[in-house]
Order: sequence, then C-alpha cells, then structure tokens
Amino acid sequence: MSIFKTAESVSPKHPDKICDQISDAILDAHLMEDPNARVAVDVAGGHGVVFVTGEVTSKAKNVDVVAIVKRLAGDVEVIEHIAAQSPEIAQGVDTGGAGDQGIMVGYATNETVELLPLEFVLARKLNQYLYKIWPYDGKTQVTTKDGKIVSIVASFQHAPQAKLQASVLDWVKQEPTAVASEDVSLHVNPAGDWELGGFDADAGLTGRKLIVDNYGPRIPIGGGAFSGKDPSKVDRSAAYMARKVAVDYLKARDAKEVFVYLAYAIGYDQPLEATVVIDGKEEIVEGYDLSPNGIIKTLDLKRPIYETTARYGHFGYEDE
Repeated sequence: MSIFKTAESVSPKHPDKICDQISDAILDAHLMEDPNARVAVDVAGGHGVVFVTGEVTSKAKNVDVVAIVKRLAGDVEVIEHIAAQSPEIAQGVDTGGAGDQGIMVGYATNETVELLPLEFVLARKLNQYLYKIWPYDGKTQVTTKDGKIVSIVASFQHAPQAKLQASVLDWVKQEPTAVASEDVSLHVNPAGDWELGGFDADAGLTGRKLIVDNYGPRIPIGGGAFSGKDPSKVDRSAAYMARKVAVDYLKARDAKEVFVYLAYAIGYDQPLEATVVIDGKEEIVEGYDLSPNGIIKTLDLKRPIYETTARYGHFGYEDE
C-alpha cells in the first residue's frame, strides 16, 4: 500500500529558529571560556522584544547576552533574567549523573545518503536552496508517495510568487534526490506574497520546532528540546548519542532502518533503557559508554559548536 509521507523545514529567520540560535549562541559563548559551564537558556521573542531566561553556572566573564541577541534578532529590546543552576540539580550532575529524567530516540535509515527520511531531507534541501536566494523568514513542506514528490509547499518572505515558484521548479530539476511525480502539486506563497516576517509578524520560542530539529513527523521523539542546553543535559547529549548508535548499527548490520531508545533518571549515570530496534527486531545496545560523561567524551561535546546546529536540524551532516 502506498503511503504519503510529509515533512517540513523552516528557515533560520523563522521566529522559533531565531530563538533557538540565540539560546545556542549564548551556550557557545560560555563554552568558549568555560567548557564545564552549566547552561540552560530559553528565549522568547517577538514584536521588538526578546526575553532571555534560564539557569547558568559558569566561570565565563565575557558573555554579552545583549550583543548576541541583537546580532541574531536585530534592533530589539532585550530583557535578561538568568539565575544559577539549582544546587539540588547540581549535586546529581556533579557526581556524573543525568541532569534530568527523559527518553531520547535515535534514528537512521538507508533511504538517503544523510541516513534520514527522504521527505525530511527534501524539505530541508529545498529550504536551504530558497534561503540562499531569499535570506528571510520562510517555510517549506514536501509530501512524497512511493519515493516521488507529489506536493510542495513553499512560503518565503519578500519572495514574489512567480519567482519563488520558478526557483522551486529549478530546484526540482537540479536536485538528484527530488524525483517528482507527473502531477506534482505546488503551493507557493499560498496565502499570497508577504513582506512582514520574523519577529515583526510572529513570536518565537526556543524548542518549539522539535520535529524539525529531529527526524520529521514520521519518527517518534523523546520530547526534550536541544537548544540552549549544555551536554550535561541528556535530552541533548543522549539524543546525539542515540543517533550515533543508530547510524553505527545501520552500517554494521547493513540494515534498512534502526531506532534507538535511551531513558535516564535524574542524578543517575546509567540509562534505564538502552534498546536498539534493527529492521523491527529488538536488542540491547552494547559496546557504548552511555553515561552522561561517557557520551560527552565520546562525542567531544564541550566545544562551542551549537549555534549552527540550531539552523536546519541537528542530524545528517558529514561532521555529525
């Protein structure tokens, strides 16, 4: 039976993605000076105001939050309210335990060279292509059936409909993985051309594009956001590790599809669950140090690498 599969992508100037990038840029600024910084920063913004809140325990002295916000969000009013990490949480993390409870899902598939779902890759590639032409707020959405594109949605700020549609068609012609059906349906700026975008048109919030950050709606996620969190937070670091484990098993077993499920308890350093599902068959994950400190060491996660991950999703890159 044929199944429709749909995924979306949003541009770096989407309000939610602006917030994600601000959160991760603040994290990076702390890690540059203090690799052991504890950072959990959330951002809400819109209509000329950006509110930065969260918890930071760090030795960094030169983190200019206002400058970071204005670099990414423009000339906005910045309200900053950051406290230190709770000492009751810190005592569990200090001994190597997880910073919170949670479930993390990793995934890999042989559908694409990125080892990600085809519809997800197509939506992201189209978004990246259009963003180079119109570097503004924008969204794309791709629906496939039997591996062929049957519909495309593209909405970009400052992009005249006719030119945007021509660019979408150009991308379809030149992108090798974009195989379109004969009757592909295009919905280009379907509500009309638009000039107001970003924080001028809508509010944004860190962690509101979880499916875009992960694998698209076809794949379950644990539910924790990534951006603004240092790697002692397993909802970020263990999600990255789950992806690595999934990729490793996919390649080692020459599999079609691999899911990995990791679950943690706050203050405890070993996962309560470490399951890998290889083409539908469950096994226990073996051969990895899945403690928070082990994950951080394996993936070298104390580097200031996070702002770029907040732009188009966290998986499927060569340096992953």
